Amino acid sequence: MRQAVNDTDHHAVDPSLAVLRQYFGFESFRGFQKEIIDHLLSGQDAIALMPTGGGKSLCYQIPALLRPGVAIVVSPLIALMQDQVDALWQNGVRAAYINSTLSASQIGTVLQQARHGALDLLYMAPERLLMDSSLAFLDELPLVLFAIDEAHCVSQWGHDFRPEYLGLSVLHDRFPQVPRIALTATANALTRADIIKHLHLRNARLFVASFDRPNIHYTVVAKKEAKNQLKRFLDAEHPGDAGIVYCLSRNKVEEVAHWLTACGRRALPYHAGLDKAVRQQHQAIFLREEGVIMVATIAFGMGIDKPDVRFVAHLDLPKSLEAYCQETGRAGRDGLPANAFLTYGYEDVIKLRQLLANSQLDTALKRVARQQLDTILGYCETTQCRRQVLLRHFDEAYAQPCGNCDTCRAPVATWDGSVAAQKALSCVYRTGQRFGVEYLVEVLLGKTSERLLALGHETLSTFGIGRELTAQQWRSVYRQLVAADLVAVNAEHGGLYLTQRSRPVLRGEQPVRFRQDPKALVPTNRPRKEGMDSSDPETQPLWELLCTVRREIAQRQGVPAFLIFHDATLRDLVEKKPKTLDALANIHGIGKRKLQTYGEEILGALQKFFHR
Repeated sequence: MRQAVNDTDHHAVDPSLAVLRQYFGFESFRGFQKEIIDHLLSGQDAIALMPTGGGKSLCYQIPALLRPGVAIVVSPLIALMQDQVDALWQNGVRAAYINSTLSASQIGTVLQQARHGALDLLYMAPERLLMDSSLAFLDELPLVLFAIDEAHCVSQWGHDFRPEYLGLSVLHDRFPQVPRIALTATANALTRADIIKHLHLRNARLFVASFDRPNIHYTVVAKKEAKNQLKRFLDAEHPGDAGIVYCLSRNKVEEVAHWLTACGRRALPYHAGLDKAVRQQHQAIFLREEGVIMVATIAFGMGIDKPDVRFVAHLDLPKSLEAYCQETGRAGRDGLPANAFLTYGYEDVIKLRQLLANSQLDTALKRVARQQLDTILGYCETTQCRRQVLLRHFDEAYAQPCGNCDTCRAPVATWDGSVAAQKALSCVYRTGQRFGVEYLVEVLLGKTSERLLALGHETLSTFGIGRELTAQQWRSVYRQLVAADLVAVNAEHGGLYLTQRSRPVLRGEQPVRFRQDPKALVPTNRPRKEGMDSSDPETQPLWELLCTVRREIAQRQGVPAFLIFHDATLRDLVEKKPKTLDALANIHGIGKRKLQTYGEEILGALQKFFHR
């Protein structure tokens, strides 16, 4: 109940902070959270761009607890609704959802709860909200606000367009006095403009938080036996952690999931080709159990609110930096160290450009998609700090190299590639600007094949002029020439052709430097549980005990363990070792309801541990 906010609480002078402490167990707001909350409470509209894990949901949950009435949350995914409602009930917040998993009688019960003032938040999918019966029902309610989550879905320029979002402009027309907030983790300038246009948010205040996720370490490697590269990464960094592995195709998802299982890891496939019940089962296992790896296409992930995902790995090149940031942002939502690992190759570029060429997108959308692909390729090939490149893409300055990415921890060596570039470009031209990399490398190395001899290319001036480099080095040269827009890929057959920018290089007027591919992955060598003192013999056993207690509570309730306590809460318990309920009340993430529900059990486990 809202009235439960304690007037004697030391934060009572600030109702928002009092609610934050009582329900969510946090001592202070982050970034723009407080400004957004105050803005909504004043009755104004807002657009909030905050990174995944940046605390977007608090921006509408707290106003819902401070104002009489119901806040309506528009969410595109059933899993997201269920997770958020379960988490809110754990914190003592009255929330419910209406979606296709409920029976007619269950929906009727939720509607009655809303009518009788027994709900603070009601989650609905956009197609459900837009039904005439739903809109008529909302007419009856005292509405606090509308929160439109994953608002980038309204834009065709975004990475997850959902046409049903386009109808949400009706909220402005039908409920003009109810404040609205559109929220998303990634949106470039085109996507932001679409959000404003399609949701009729022209007078909304734009809040753009930093897109930086300082706890994520970024690593990008050139693809060479990608599965083995993944295994070395997991063995070195995440031997028992939960994570997500993204692949471009359904077949590859199945292949990698089976391979990881054979390697002794708990891995499950997820893609649109699987039966819906199987997908839901795999998703439930991933959320509820520890140490599970989900191998998936991009069909998986949006709205997955699992805080202890310790890594996100891409075995194929993402389609854009927006998609990459959205997907890697699913790691380390609890603020603890996490890894983003990407392996990519020239073949990824060919495959994505062919998919794009064969798509039903119109010319303008295809042009934007090609630009997005070029941008992510440039990110992969950069010798600069990766965090600086990422944030610059979102118009955010980052003054100094971050020290928490592969190019910072092991600066990339470069070499003068001017002559090599001229040879590679000349070979493209001499062979007719219609062959792929593997054939061009054969010509440069002077390797005769039946196809090459049939075409008479052994007589070309570029035949055999590149023997000073290996085939792998020439592949790297061509990959970087594509990234630098000195050559382009024909989307129909994958052959290379010269661009206008290649001319000064061929004439020797413009020098070229290439990055030297590292020979092996450089381990991050960071503790997997930040804040744990490995020299303290009590740390690991206590951590494992608390994990066991959390898991037992979750199993009794039939909910994921992270809904009971995040890893960050367990870390705080290990560090502070509270002995009283008052001390436990000051642990990160333990609000009034969790203190009442789990306090004695946690204190009992701690007492038993220290007196064993």
